[in-house]
Amino acid sequence: MKVAVIGCTHAGTAAIINTAKLYPDAEITVYERNDNVSFLSCGIALYVGGVVKDPHGLFYSSPAQLQELGVKMRMLHEVTEVDTKAKSLKARSVNTGEELVDTYDKLIVTTGSWPIIPNLEGIDLNNVLLCKNYEHSNTIIAKSQDARHVTVVGAGYIGIELVEAFQMNGKEVTLIDAEDRILSKYLDAEFTDRIQSDLTDKGIQLVLGEKVSRFEGEEGSVRKVVTDKGTYETDLVILCIGFRPNTELLKGQVDMMPNGAILVDRYMRTSNPDVFAAGDSSAIYYNPTRQASYIPLATNAVRMGTLVARNLKGPVTRYMGTQGTSGIKIYEQNIAGTGLTEAGALAAGLKVESVTLEDSYRPEFMPTAEKVLIKVIFEQESRRIVGAQLMSEAELTQSINTLSVCIQNEMTVDELAFIDFFFQPHYNKPWNFLNSVGQKALKPVDAQAQEKKEEVLV
Repeated sequence: MKVAVIGCTHAGTAAIINTAKLYPDAEITVYERNDNVSFLSCGIALYVGGVVKDPHGLFYSSPAQLQELGVKMRMLHEVTEVDTKAKSLKARSVNTGEELVDTYDKLIVTTGSWPIIPNLEGIDLNNVLLCKNYEHSNTIIAKSQDARHVTVVGAGYIGIELVEAFQMNGKEVTLIDAEDRILSKYLDAEFTDRIQSDLTDKGIQLVLGEKVSRFEGEEGSVRKVVTDKGTYETDLVILCIGFRPNTELLKGQVDMMPNGAILVDRYMRTSNPDVFAAGDSSAIYYNPTRQASYIPLATNAVRMGTLVARNLKGPVTRYMGTQGTSGIKIYEQNIAGTGLTEAGALAAGLKVESVTLEDSYRPEFMPTAEKVLIKVIFEQESRRIVGAQLMSEAELTQSINTLSVCIQNEMTVDELAFIDFFFQPHYNKPWNFLNSVGQKALKPVDAQAQEKKEEVLV
């Protein structure tokens, strides 16, 4: 079996390693346009902020390690054309320009994503930077050395982590986003309001509900960010607007979402059974909505890449879907979320309710008993849990994984109220806060009894 792999970050690395192990006789060729593989871009802010001293720790594999598995690594080679009918591809050496043609029996497309770059005046000015790969991280660190005022455009996870890193490094920081809240895709207002207060308390300027219209410069370097409502002086701009899938190679050859994300089935097969896709280049089955969605996360990528290898010769292991579970630490707050926010659920057309609880996570007689804020979103009629968020100065983020499993298994908020959890005063209360938030959502006994009676009559 001749296997070609295009792209080698998270999904690609997982697919390559597992394909090599499962099919020792397979001829595997990897095409990667960069000079490195497996870069953990989620560690960029830690690297920029100086928490990670050795950037080599952000790589968990290397071309040499993959070659030891018998894989042919064509580094610094960009695939320029794919013909899925002929099962062939063309690639060009980044260094020499030399072109080659190759064939395959199975094609694995793990081309990842690329930052969204708006078509704005001044976008090409010096010191307007992207934040995605290892090269970008080194450029950001180098350019920020002489910058006094840094502006980050985009208040998602990466943008928030960067403004924290720059502020802790003594920079004046401005954060701009077109939405009226930070982290609006991940958290509801109960959480973002508190985080925004923490950021402003640290001196970070929040410019929310404003859309960048252009960049102005002097002597070729950026000096101002102009929005639809104001102008902000700066020495350095980092664009963190979002990502779009790198899938132009297969456009018109396999089914895609409107944004270009490749549609795959539960076995990672595209509409062409000999072409597989995984990671940021593809869509994924999203359990809260029971539909395909674009959720570019490293966790999704490694799972999908592993499943590609297992299903190369035929459907063996079915993907269970994802909840898009994620977490972030902002100053002293540990924050995590899974599934839909309440705002996201309503936007998706679901009829939902929510329950929010703030309580000490363990008995107050303990030396410390930090508060935890938790919110659970559930469907009105079925009571199926579709999302949850939590935040605490105590490290409780693993509890969101429990709620992720609840969503995975289509559990109700009423079942959450009585799940069996252990009790030990160091860690929790006799009623775990997950139980407590579920109990807060319970209907009065009379109402539940009436519903049960109606179910029996039906």
